[in-house]
Amino acid sequence: MREVAIRDVRIGGDNPLALIAGPCVIESREQVMEIAGRIRDLVDELGIAWVFKASYDKANRGESASYRGPLVGDGLDLLAEVREKFDVPILTDAHDPQEAEVIGRVADVVQIPAYLSMQTPLALAAGKTGKVINVKKGQFLGASAMEGVIRKIESTGNDRIMLTERGSTFGYSDLVADYRSLPRMRAMGCPVVLDPTHIIRKPGIPSKDPAGGDPEYVPHLSRAGVAAGIDALFIETHLSPERAMCDACSMLRFDYLKELLQQCIAIDRLVKPWDLSARGRREDGFV
Repeated sequence: MREVAIRDVRIGGDNPLALIAGPCVIESREQVMEIAGRIRDLVDELGIAWVFKASYDKANRGESASYRGPLVGDGLDLLAEVREKFDVPILTDAHDPQEAEVIGRVADVVQIPAYLSMQTPLALAAGKTGKVINVKKGQFLGASAMEGVIRKIESTGNDRIMLTERGSTFGYSDLVADYRSLPRMRAMGCPVVLDPTHIIRKPGIPSKDPAGGDPEYVPHLSRAGVAAGIDALFIETHLSPERAMCDACSMLRFDYLKELLQQCIAIDRLVKPWDLSARGRREDGFV
């Protein structure tokens, strides 16, 4: 399984667990700078590699009146400021091929959203940026479908790809974590990321509705994912989730992030040697 380099952050290979974290969406300059500053202090204290994540446009909201963000121009300017001020790689979403090209001039990681994970023009445009590509596996797809997505991106000459598990559809308004997808996608040669803060979302329910997510299960899903051998955690976090303008029902309160990371780092240190020693074995772990 290859290593992906994002500036001085190394994800995959035999590297320790990394963190991709930030708010769901940019609400204001003050908000994004404060959260980035607090995460910077925390990851420096814990010694964990970090990529900052925030969206400038939430284009897949259930209602047209929902807050979307500052959009591409102002949003990318703010992300560039975060990148410079806190010396951190930046990850953000692309929603169409033209956006991918623009994002590639600023972001270190171009993310393909789950709902768009099968869109060939977007995958090709993202690959052509030459940046690291993070593909969120569609909640409507099995892990095996990601092999085709990988081939699309690699056809552009770009093999700097990560795959993110963010839950699988279960019924009409729930998601579940199928932890078999983690080793299956890892066997495809790409670093694998787990996003527990979206697995606990309930599709179709507004994100400001407390019934729209179960954030109390984020720690359980995170610890289980690290035990299964992921390369990075993807955590959306907010200082006051109940007042957030997007995904208020699912983001992890920042005050809880330190303890969760301490637990996950400890689990990663325990299981990483087992995972490395199992390379070359069959997927089920039994020779």
